[in-house]
Amino acid sequence: MCCVQTSRSGAGEISLERADISHIHAAYKKGSLSAGRLVEMCLARIEAYEDRGPSLNSLILVNPKAKEEAAACDRDLAGGKIRGPLHGIPIILKDNHDTFDMPTTGGSVFLEGSIPPDDAFIVKKLRDAGAIILAKANLSEFASSAKTNGFSSLGGQTRNPHDLERGPSGSSGGSGASVAAWFAPLALGTDTGGSIRNPCAANGVAGIKPTRGLWSRDGIIPLGLSFDTSGPMGKNIYDVALALGAAVGMDSADPETAHSAGKFHLDYTQFLKTDALKGARLGVFTDYSGSDPGVREVFKATQEMLKSSGATLIDISLPGFIMDRQSIMNIMRPGEFKVQVGQYLTTLSDGYPKSLAELIVASGKFSAKPGWLANPSRWEQFKTEQAGYDLQDPIYLSASTHGPALIAGHLQALLFNHNLDAFIYPTNPVPAQRLDHDYSQPRSPSATSIANITGFPDVIVPAGMTPEKLPVTLSFLGSAFSEPRLLALAYAFEQAYPMRAAPESTPALPGENFSY
Repeated sequence: MCCVQTSRSGAGEISLERADISHIHAAYKKGSLSAGRLVEMCLARIEAYEDRGPSLNSLILVNPKAKEEAAACDRDLAGGKIRGPLHGIPIILKDNHDTFDMPTTGGSVFLEGSIPPDDAFIVKKLRDAGAIILAKANLSEFASSAKTNGFSSLGGQTRNPHDLERGPSGSSGGSGASVAAWFAPLALGTDTGGSIRNPCAANGVAGIKPTRGLWSRDGIIPLGLSFDTSGPMGKNIYDVALALGAAVGMDSADPETAHSAGKFHLDYTQFLKTDALKGARLGVFTDYSGSDPGVREVFKATQEMLKSSGATLIDISLPGFIMDRQSIMNIMRPGEFKVQVGQYLTTLSDGYPKSLAELIVASGKFSAKPGWLANPSRWEQFKTEQAGYDLQDPIYLSASTHGPALIAGHLQALLFNHNLDAFIYPTNPVPAQRLDHDYSQPRSPSATSIANITGFPDVIVPAGMTPEKLPVTLSFLGSAFSEPRLLALAYAFEQAYPMRAAPESTPALPGENFSY
């Protein structure tokens, strides 16, 4: 199991596993690779490792028109037309992103076959940028991990390509596993409390949970819009940065995006600098250094690498009201899901549940069909969400008005008072968990939900491996709309210390090299 590094300079031959999107585009320009051939390589890997071999079960549906879309990209390219920065790039969508031409199910048997009226705002943006929708990824059902590890009643159990006895983490586990197995250069996940970042950590890939409002959430099945956002996951920071800029923009259907006016960039790759760590000041969350010995050792080594690259590290201890922030989220999220998932369901065609109450009735009448699996822990959570506070309840209003603002304000003060560029922490305090893990036990303290309750961005980059050969990632957390600086820091670390490891269960197939 080796670590890999990519470069955007020079030319030569490269493997699919090492290639980033700039290599692919250079090969398109040279004529040594076509979008059609790239899609065929991705589909061959899906057949070898999704349908057979280790049977990762990371996907719910492969786009039957992916080859047609690739051929259209090739025709445009031959005619001198470049659609955008993702021209001819296959991408996998977590199956809670609406697509007008494929079902969007949230991983639930209760939405099987549901085709939305149109694309999600960001999905249309990605298509306009030239992306090819390759597949829809499995997920923790309705984007809530509950007591499962990448399991849904429609998609079943996803396996981690680094260890098939372990899960991919949730809720974007299918997205993380599919990128780690090189089924596509990019995948989209969604994040309400860590659901992009934990799968990045478990599967050893890069990603970003953007500032809330940088990407529209319209057309995405909600879990709790005070905390939700979509974001890209990829093999490296360059690809993630490229995808980030392709889908920004204000959307009248998501008022939160109004906050991004004048603050978003169409090209985040312009900020990637190999020397970005020189002179950087990083706050180390001492309360979240990892509860697993292997994770702690990787994080300790990572701090030394950062200092060797010129960064200054400052220990940061968080106050109790931030450590106890989950109580605020527990007040807010259930009631939000009750209302917001109902609003989403009303947009679907006849024959599907139109409210959370109807989902509860459907789960109580569940009768298995071929390909359907019971998901009692998630369905039981429906009842907790149904009993959640109404959004006009004084308790909800007090929590939503004061809690996030208090936490965001304190973190902003820490950044200012210590003159910090970002905070750092090991993304997940533990590596990928076994499929038979006992989720009735208390979970290890994690910092990921800080970014959700504040709306701040968090960039994830591979940082090393535990002695059991399980990935560990490093998170860079900063203030709202600080993506340019966070991506630069993560990129500098990635280039100086390439730590992404290829899963042993999904090795290269013959014919995956190309010149660029």
